[in-house]
Amino acid sequence: MKADRLLSILLLLQTCGRVPATELAERLEVSVRTIYRDVEALSAAGVPVYTERGRHGGINLLPGYRTDVSGLTADEARALFVLSAQGAHSDLGLDGALGSALRKVMAALPAPHRPAAERISERVLVDPARWLQAGVPAGPDLGELQYAVFADRRLRLRYRHSGTSGPAEYTVDPYGLVSKAAVWYLVADLRGEPRLFRADRVLAAETAEEPVRRRPGLGLGEVWAVLREQVERLPKEVSVKVRVRRARLDMFIRLHGTRLTAPPPEWGTGPADEWVELALGFQSLPAVRSLLSFGGDAEVLSPPAARREMARVAAEAARLYPDRGAAPGRGRASDRPQSARERRVQAPAVGRTTSS
Repeated sequence: MKADRLLSILLLLQTCGRVPATELAERLEVSVRTIYRDVEALSAAGVPVYTERGRHGGINLLPGYRTDVSGLTADEARALFVLSAQGAHSDLGLDGALGSALRKVMAALPAPHRPAAERISERVLVDPARWLQAGVPAGPDLGELQYAVFADRRLRLRYRHSGTSGPAEYTVDPYGLVSKAAVWYLVADLRGEPRLFRADRVLAAETAEEPVRRRPGLGLGEVWAVLREQVERLPKEVSVKVRVRRARLDMFIRLHGTRLTAPPPEWGTGPADEWVELALGFQSLPAVRSLLSFGGDAEVLSPPAARREMARVAAEAARLYPDRGAAPGRGRASDRPQSARERRVQAPAVGRTTSS
């Protein structure tokens, strides 16, 4: 552990220049006293490291000193080469840069570690997209979003919200970009409040001349955590009780598991047509319609309003698919007005009797 820490200190000093001892201690999760002991050990090993006291002091290397030691262990090398399978760099236009960087790292690796690093992309594949989810385009202006993020400039967006007829225009202060389940999001402040913008809904983006106005003391990680919690904890206004056939229970929980308001029962094994009851929460009554995809394998038990909504939508769907004998688009005979001829044929005979 100490050898890894010494190498980490050396690489941090090479990368960052002068670093306060308190910052090194925080990054490496040790005490400041341990950092000073490590600095003495580096100096005894011939590394030209020194400390400067005072308000702007810190630990530094002599100007011009560099080391070519990569310091990568076998596990670290394998972890690094997994990056080539993640795919996010493709959306950012960094395919070529990643390949070039990995070739340079490969050249710097100790010879015993190279075969494992070469095989990692052949043995491990990372697909960030969820099952049953089509690939989502990154959006036409992802490059412009990148530029504004790295240039620390404000962004003017023309944005299409879900379920709205027309686009909206905003001027935002970006923190950064997040890729979640193969979908890119822009994390930004809008009038001082954190907001989330899907990159594929950005119709146009323009980097402004004004510098970004982020809230002090906050970074991308902190703002993303707040926004993620808001999305995952949206209020569930409609509590629904559902029963599902055991044979479809696994798929049902895979698709609607985030809506569970109580842990699912221990279903174990049993007859495939046995029913299992679940408690779900939906943000609105129309959202319950998504359960219709399970047909007769899932039944809404309560509340009555949810059952009525399911029945109404099912009846609308049934009217779209008439019996095979009916003329296309005209529906069943019982669903359309009768013609005058049909009424005459079906009218009962008045004043006549039938003989047996």
